Amino acid sequence: MTNDDLIKRRLQSVAKGVSQIHPFYVDKAENATIWDVEGREFIDFSGGIAVLNTGHLHPNVKQAVITQLDRFSHTCFMVLGYESYIEVCEKVNELVPGSFAKKAALFTSGSEAVENAVKVARAYTQRSGVIAFTSAYHGRTLAALALTGKVSPYSKGMGLMPGGVYRADFPCILHGISDDDAIASIERIFKNDADPSDIAAIIIEPVQGEGGFYIASPAFMKRLRALCDREGIVLIADEVQTGAGRTGTFFAMEQMGVCADISTFAKSIAGGFPLSGITGRATMMDCIQSGGLGGTYGGSPIACAAALAVMETFKQEKLLERACEIGKRMKQSLIDMQNDHPQIADIRGLGAMVAIELMEEGTPQPDYCRQILIEARERGLILLSCGTYGNVLRLLVPLTAPDWQIDKGLSILKISFDTILP
Repeated sequence: MTNDDLIKRRLQSVAKGVSQIHPFYVDKAENATIWDVEGREFIDFSGGIAVLNTGHLHPNVKQAVITQLDRFSHTCFMVLGYESYIEVCEKVNELVPGSFAKKAALFTSGSEAVENAVKVARAYTQRSGVIAFTSAYHGRTLAALALTGKVSPYSKGMGLMPGGVYRADFPCILHGISDDDAIASIERIFKNDADPSDIAAIIIEPVQGEGGFYIASPAFMKRLRALCDREGIVLIADEVQTGAGRTGTFFAMEQMGVCADISTFAKSIAGGFPLSGITGRATMMDCIQSGGLGGTYGGSPIACAAALAVMETFKQEKLLERACEIGKRMKQSLIDMQNDHPQIADIRGLGAMVAIELMEEGTPQPDYCRQILIEARERGLILLSCGTYGNVLRLLVPLTAPDWQIDKGLSILKISFDTILP
């Protein structure tokens, strides 16, 4: 079986709308290494889009899943409960910042977590409007897509998304938007579009994911928290990509100086198995009656077993500290590259959530970004791009990757920059 064989089969059987960044097919993977069906080896700096903070098939996660499979695979928690669901909720409630009483609910995908967070906010406030930010990514299901701040390719050709969503500016000094500008854009919504009494929630990624890894400052978060408190608005932190230790704390909001009312989580929480959820103030979470939250596969016993193993692995292997070490290592290497390549306009990141923005005299360079991504792949390194203009390279190496492999990946990236001229 070759990659070309599978590409032909894909074209015949898989919907065009399902994208695929890299044109090869995986045969096996371990930690930060992937082998394709033709036996080629790659270093994985994508982590399944931030899903594999503990690497591919971490032994602890693998064993936990095997052990659970020997007991049972599914009951639907809403029919017959099991301890692991409760234990995941207990542990995440402890990890999400905030000294208030918390409760949680588990689902399957990040989009589900986001939509259920909005449901809770609407039920609690008895309001329906939501404010999201430019370049935000909150998912691809219909209501989540209304919150996502990028039309192409996510909603292009699908008509207008559900209403009641208003767009504020995300603060980004590189693109000329200060904290003051961002707050002013929210106040402008209150003046022009919706009274604060109509807004149930403001949802924000502490570090934007698909939007380009722009980091909200603690000062901005404090102002946003104060605004929400003033107007009785629920503050939702979408930690689907920033969560599970990627930024050097288990949740990025720990570094922001304030707490959200509701937090979403997914991706790396279960080490590659589908699990998501929301944790929030108990008074808010309990405002929806029994049966109003849930899903057939939400909080799968297999995924819960994996999540408990992930959280234990973070303690055993000190992966939060490791995330900070990796971030420093990567940024220093990238700064050295920047000296020779002025097209690297910005290097940023929180912990090991690191990005490179490529620009030429202030103009985004998506084609250059794409060429670097392809050159790196041909040399054995898997990267992802992101950003409103597609000009940002994001580095999401598993936190369990050894130093030598990280350095090898960074060396490939440097050679790629040296080879491809803008």
